[in-house]
Amino acid sequence: MLGQVAVGNSAASPSGSRFFRYEVVGLHQSGETDKTDYSIRSSASQFIIVPYSRMNQEMQRLTRLGAKIVSIQPLTSEVGQP
Repeated sequence: MLGQVAVGNSAASPSGSRFFRYEVVGLHQSGETDKTDYSIRSSASQFIIVPYSRMNQEMQRLTRLGAKIVSIQPLTSEVGQP
């Protein structure tokens, strides 16, 4: 799920269209991350985009993997705004 956006049918609710970007450090290769089909770099920050409805689950998953969330920022879709 790293670097991917999960989009569901929750866009009809006010919170369903809100996404947040987590900046994560300390994510490293482990038994849990070996289940993925890509390797994990531990040398730099990584950014993960998460829908509002999955924020708590993603925080728990990152904690289990030994990562530290450095910042959480909302993503806005203000297209055409000066």
